[in-house]
Amino acid sequence: MSTSETITKRYLPWVVASALFMEQLDSTIVNTAIPSMAASLMVTPLSLKAVVTSYILSLAVAIPISGWMADRYGTRRVFMTAIAIFTLASVLCGLSVNSPMLVASRLLQGFGAAMMMPVGRLAIVRTFPKAELLTAMNFVIIPALIGPLLGPTVGGLIVHWMSWREIFFINVPFGVAAIWLAHKYMPDYHGEEARPLDVMGLILFGTGIALLSWLLEIFGEHRLDVTSWGVLFVISVCLLAAYAWHATREEFPLLRLQLFRIRTFRVSVLGGFFTRLGVGGLPFLLPLLYQLGLGLPAWQSGLLMMPSAAAAMFMKFFSARLLARFGYRHVLMVNTALIGVTIAMFSFVQLGTPIWMIVTLSLCQGFFNSLQFSSMNTIAYADVDQKDSSMASTMASSMQQLSMSFGLACGSLITGWYLGDMPQTDRVVLTSALHHAFLTLAGLTILSAGMFWTLRKNDGESISRGTKAAEPTTVVAATEQSAAQ
Repeated sequence: MSTSETITKRYLPWVVASALFMEQLDSTIVNTAIPSMAASLMVTPLSLKAVVTSYILSLAVAIPISGWMADRYGTRRVFMTAIAIFTLASVLCGLSVNSPMLVASRLLQGFGAAMMMPVGRLAIVRTFPKAELLTAMNFVIIPALIGPLLGPTVGGLIVHWMSWREIFFINVPFGVAAIWLAHKYMPDYHGEEARPLDVMGLILFGTGIALLSWLLEIFGEHRLDVTSWGVLFVISVCLLAAYAWHATREEFPLLRLQLFRIRTFRVSVLGGFFTRLGVGGLPFLLPLLYQLGLGLPAWQSGLLMMPSAAAAMFMKFFSARLLARFGYRHVLMVNTALIGVTIAMFSFVQLGTPIWMIVTLSLCQGFFNSLQFSSMNTIAYADVDQKDSSMASTMASSMQQLSMSFGLACGSLITGWYLGDMPQTDRVVLTSALHHAFLTLAGLTILSAGMFWTLRKNDGESISRGTKAAEPTTVVAATEQSAAQ
């Protein structure tokens, strides 16, 4: 191994982790500050879910072009540009004077983040062999989890002593540092072939996903009549179906759906999608429970979110051993059910609940979520060829963010449905609605455990044990060879 390759392997995880740290810090701070934002902008807290969903929605829509941009312009240039856009958008968020401007700035911020995550993950996948991939990704995630560890507390203290606007300005120094690190240590990978951008696919997929996410956001708020909502829902589904038809006939599609024929990739992406529907609403609902349901100030609410991030960091030291000992199939099935049980336990949190019980639940949530995401994010690449790594990273990242967007909208929608016409300012009523929402999300998460049943015992061994699986799946390569013949 050359000296340059050694330096790249040594510092690349820190480069990617620095960008992830900034992004995670931002997202967790925003969740903690939602009630303060609502009071400042004179809107209801639940209506401000657009500040969170718009960011995640922008990620889901823009991520599909990240792989094409990285292949075309190189990972270093795209990664640095993405960080610059994210930092600039953060400043615009802090300068926002109303809710629409804040949402628009968050959309731009999400676009920058959409370039950072998959491009950083792509650089990791191309740099490290599969036998070292789990260790490398865990190393990336550990520093990045410092963001969620500090975010709730820092956000709570900022909101308590200053204005919520300062939570966005804190990204500026981290952005400058991340750009410097990327310029110095990010490898500049390009695609093996210059494929054109699938503009029609981008229009069909992006419009369909954006419309569907928006409909989920406004559902139950009586902003549209049932007929209009139903018509727009059908249109969004038709747009996505049209993309699926288009992708099978395009030589260079935006998202190559044939990758779903690889079992481990399919189970990772689809299983992760349904699991995150239940998990995705917690970062938004838990601060509401702590601040509005229990009456805690923002900084105390932030402290209660810290154990989950700390436990997630701690689990990263054991996830590789657990996967090597029990295998991906058993770990994912059992751990998904445990996540559902933990979510259900939050329905018992109310006024008078001992702090130690809340901390224990938060620790369990962090342990199980960390193991789940490490497992799902790495098995996706177990049987993917190196030449398909860019497309696989793009598709996995796109579906991951889309599921988090749907999960957040789903959590807010379920809470609003249980709340009915009752006022959100009524602490008892809001707490009851949140409890019922936790139970519903728990049920959805437990049901998603069945998605991992189709995995085989030796699936993922090329990653968890550093060896090739007995029968690696090469369906995509076989299909392309058959088509060529």
